[in-house]
Parts: sequence; C-alpha cells; structure tokens
Amino acid sequence: MFVPDTTDLVYEKDGEKYYFCSTTCLETFKSPEIEISKLRFKLLVAWSLSIPVLLITYLTGYFALKDYLLFALATPVQVYSGRGFYYGAWNSIKQRTSNMDLLVALGTTTAYLFSLIVTFAGPSFIPAGSVYFDASSFIITLILTGSYVETLTKSRANSAAAKLLSVIPSTVHVLNGDGTVSDRETDTLRKGESVVVKPGENIPADGSVSSGRSEVDESMITGEQMPVIKKTGDNVTSGTLNLNGALTVLVEKTGSDSTVRKIYSLIQMAASGRTKVQKAADTFALWFVPVVLSAAIASSLFWFIYLAYSGSSLSAFVPVLVFVSVVVIACPCAIGLAGPITLLISSNISFSNGMVIKNPNALDRLSKVTRVILDKTGTLTERNPSIEDVKPSSGFTVEDVMTYASALEAFSNHPIGNAIKTYAAGHGIEVPDAGDVIETAGVGITGTVSGKNIEVTRAEEKGGSNVMVKVDGSVAGTIRLTYVLRPDARELVASLENAGIKVSMITGDRKEEAERQAGIVGITDVHSDTHPEDKAKIVSEYQQSGDYVLYVGDGINDSIALETADVGMAMGGGSDIAMESGDIILLNDDLLNIRSGLIIGKMTIRKIKQNIGWAIGYNSILIPVAAGILVPFAGLGIYSFLPILSALAMGFSSTSVVLNSLLLRGSIAKKLGSHMTLDRNVALSVKRVSEH
Repeated sequence: MFVPDTTDLVYEKDGEKYYFCSTTCLETFKSPEIEISKLRFKLLVAWSLSIPVLLITYLTGYFALKDYLLFALATPVQVYSGRGFYYGAWNSIKQRTSNMDLLVALGTTTAYLFSLIVTFAGPSFIPAGSVYFDASSFIITLILTGSYVETLTKSRANSAAAKLLSVIPSTVHVLNGDGTVSDRETDTLRKGESVVVKPGENIPADGSVSSGRSEVDESMITGEQMPVIKKTGDNVTSGTLNLNGALTVLVEKTGSDSTVRKIYSLIQMAASGRTKVQKAADTFALWFVPVVLSAAIASSLFWFIYLAYSGSSLSAFVPVLVFVSVVVIACPCAIGLAGPITLLISSNISFSNGMVIKNPNALDRLSKVTRVILDKTGTLTERNPSIEDVKPSSGFTVEDVMTYASALEAFSNHPIGNAIKTYAAGHGIEVPDAGDVIETAGVGITGTVSGKNIEVTRAEEKGGSNVMVKVDGSVAGTIRLTYVLRPDARELVASLENAGIKVSMITGDRKEEAERQAGIVGITDVHSDTHPEDKAKIVSEYQQSGDYVLYVGDGINDSIALETADVGMAMGGGSDIAMESGDIILLNDDLLNIRSGLIIGKMTIRKIKQNIGWAIGYNSILIPVAAGILVPFAGLGIYSFLPILSALAMGFSSTSVVLNSLLLRGSIAKKLGSHMTLDRNVALSVKRVSEH
C-alpha cells in the first residue's frame, strides 16, 4: 500500500529508504525468514480453528454451550492470528488514512465484540445464537493467507539473489610476489592482486588476463553458450567459468563493485520495487471505510435521537444494534474471498497447462501486458547447440567423421564437444579410445585414435559453427552446428501479434546472428550484444514509454530483467536463479504457454473484478437495509432478527463469489481450446518433422 514518507516506520538499506504501514511489514522486510516462520504459525492456528467454527456454525443446530464453544475457538484467531491487522490499522489511523488492515480490524472486531456480548451478557432483545464468530475468524484467516503468499514471494526473490553469490568460489589461488601460489578466502581478495584460475574453476573477481589463454563460458552474463577466447589483456568477469586453460587474472573489482555483486543488488532492488495487487484493495478501502463508518454512526445517531424523542425504552439498545448491523453486514467477507478463491482456481488451471504461478499478484500485471520481450538463447532457441549437418569428404563416411570427433570430445566439456557426444550416442556410434589428447582454447582438440592423428578444429561462421575433422592432416569432413529455434517460436510470435501485443527479442549474441534468427520467427524489434544490466535497462525504457512488459528468459543473466519487468516468466529448464526470480515458471518449455498465461491472467483478473463488483453491490444494497430503511414497513421488530439475516446475507454473498469463481475453469478451458489447439498441433507437427 502507499505509505507517506512522514511515517516513523522507516528503514534504510543500501542507501535507499523504505517506509512501512506497520511494524509487521517492517520486521518482514528486515528479517523475512523469521517473519515467515511466525506468519506460518499464525496461519496454522487460524485455519485449524476457523474451519471448526464454520462447521459448528452452519452444520449444527443451537445447543446450550454452542456460543461458548465458538468463542473459545474464535478468540485465538482474533487475538493472536489477527493482531497484525490491528498494528496496521493503528498506524493507518496515526497517518490519517485508510487501508485494508483498518477495514479488516474494524469489521472483525465489531463482529467479535458483538458476539462476545451476546454470548456472556445474553440481552433479551437479541435471539440466542446470533453470533458472528464465523465472520470474524474466517475473514482474518483468508486475508492472512494472502499476506503469507506475498511475504513468501519476497523471500524467494531474496533467495534467488543469494543463490547468485554461490557462483563465486570461496577460495582463490593468489599469486604472490615471489612467484608462489597460496590459497586464501575470496573475501580477503583486494584490487591489484593477481589470482590463478585453473580449468573448470569460476573466475572469482572482475579483472584482466595478465597471462594465459583459455576459453571462458560467459553464459551467466551474456546468455550465450558459445565460449569466448580470453588471452592477455582481455577483460574477464566474476562468476564466469574458465573451461580449458590456466589464466592469471589481475584483480580490478572485488566485493560490492564486482559484476556478480551488482547483479545481486539489482535483483533485490527490482524485487522490492514491485507494485502489488493489494494496492487496489487499499485504494478501495480509502473510501469504503469512511463510507461504512459514516453510515453506521449516522444511522445509529438517527435512531437514538428518534427513539429518545419518542420516549421509547428501546433507545438504549436499537442504536447499538443498528451500528453493529451496518458494520457487520459490511464486513469484507466477500471481498476477502474474491481474490484468494479465484487465484486458487487460476493457479490450478495454470498448473494443469504446464505453468506454475509463483506470485499470484503478477496476474494483475499479466492482464495488462502490452509487450513481450523474449530472450533468444534457451528461450526462443534450444539451450545448447546441436548438429545440423555432417558432410564427409571423399573416402570418408558420416560415421567415420563422428567416430573420430567423438573419441576426442569425450575428454572435453565444451558445448560443441557435448553436442558431438550427444549425436554419437543418439546414432549408436561406438566411441573408440583416444590418447595424447590436448585441447587448445579457441582452436580445437587433438589426439590419436587407432594410431591416426586426429584434429578437430573450429571456425565460427554466420548462423552457426563449422567444425572441421582432420585425419593425419587430411580433411575427413565438416560438422555444422547451430542453435535450433524452438518449433513453436514462430507460432508464438504470430499469436501475440494477432492479439495486439508487441514482441521484442533480446540477446547477448552478436547482431548478425540475432537478426538472422529474429527474422525467421518474425520479430523486427531486436536488441543484441546485451549484458544483464543492459537487459534490465531496456525493460525499464519500455516501461517508461508506457508498456506493461512481460519478460521471458531462462538464465542467470536474465534474473535482473525478470525482476525488473512487470511480469517475469522463467523457462522450467533454465537456471535455478532464473526460476526463483520469475513470477511464472513454464514447466515444459512450451512457448505457446506464454500466450496461454496472458489469457489466464486477463480472465482471472476479470473474474476477480466481477467478484469485487458483486461484493460492492451487495454492500450498497444491504447497508441501507441495516441502517433501517425497511423500518417504516417492518417496524423496529426487524432488529430482532436482522443479525440472523445479516449472517445469511453474508453467507449468500460469499457463496455467490465462490460459485462465480468456479465458472472460471470452464471459461478458461474454452478460451484456451479455441485459441491454442491449432497452434499446438502445428507446433508438435513441426517438432516431429525436425526430429526426423
């Protein structure tokens, strides 16, 4: 919710000031793990007691100790589980504003205190059993559940950022002045020192190569799996993987100045800056709470003055019943149900379609998306290169070429080597033993196989890579590799554009290759040669120009952009950090589920709005009834049974909201079926053809 900067609940972190509506929110921000644990226990108490309250209230008739039993069950929910709402309400009052906490505290407290009086005082003018313990406890439980989901989402964002730091080795090999090497903790590393990075190790800090030559996997930063040759004078980045040669690196940036640390900070900043769906409910509460209070007070005063002037003995009781009736009948039970029930159904539908909604609040933003930004490598294309073609020279067969190549590549962890090994395994090629294997960074790999000298060398070309295989100096053949576009990529782009949504592609790959593959799928807006912070900046620029942005990516390099975007969607086969950062995870990497997600988001929010509209309409009609508009027709005796009617009305309102939400499943299934079935069939057909 919006909190003015005049509040005394303020916390400063990394030079930024954050303002909070309650001490609970402040403590959650400072220590999310501790607060999540507390909130989880509050939720356990609330659900375990609220369900029995509902069952006893509606499934049993009145008996002597019923109200006392309901009191015993509802009190821990009201006093313990619901105390956070009182903190929020108190701070709202101090700031002279209104929020959902004030609305919840007001409604549940009124219902609870009224029920308390009925239970223990038993006034004769109120029928036995006219208690509202079910309303007070269930409202707290529902809205507390929503708070838990939001808090858990924030914690996961912090967890994603923390995982990023794990790519930095805990120990480094420091080159001393006398030429010796000693191991130290990475945290002790300082600018100006030199470190030795062995093959297979991650580079611990940003710097430049002072000696050595190797290929470095920079996919964490650029998203591109093809390694980059690093030699003397070249810059290297913390967290990237040194593949096949030893490097001596002069350290230039450590700690908070390093690339990994900056990405970590950006993830946290982007996560904490999100707009939540709850803001809409708080905006609604800004006018709803004063209206309810005004109506309750005004109607109570009216009946007090009127009855006192008439000399009625009911002047001391009816005004109280009027106030209670108005506030209780305005309790946000239907409003509390409108979101959680619909989101629960929507999440189940999404899961059945191959999507996990990690952050239900993202559905609101998903329904407003005007632009989809797609990462290239691993999202529009498969994550690793694959062999497109093998062309043997005269006197050699395809099997000969792949046998020699796979024998050497068995010793390599290079992506090209992995593609060759995968091809050999998939085609039943027997891999012989190889000896004297030497891998030279950026050049290739050599060795002996069956007494012959074998060389596998690589030359990059536009659109892919050609690998040349030589036997005793003669060219045996060439192997062409490429990043294969996913079969449903073009269908996705066409589907989005037909729906009026703009599509962009973003990649760390070079311009020529990026534009070539974008042209195949029909994307004209292309950003190439980008780094993680560049991707986030591009997302922000689109947002500033008025777009609601959905970003789809799969790697660590996408994590900042996933958090910065209005909605982040992570490919299920991507990195753990990408999946932690995203709001939605595509379990089966089906690109067409991106369009499905947009449909689900739009229809879910439409249903929530319908439910809220029903709840507002319900209050608009029944608040005047509770205030006494029917007294001229039914007399003051109406207040002898109005509390019971209020309970029935609230039950009917909540039931209507639930039934309306249940219709969502059929509506979404129908929409997805008519919109996506053809596309899926086409995509699967293309995939089957490509596999053959």
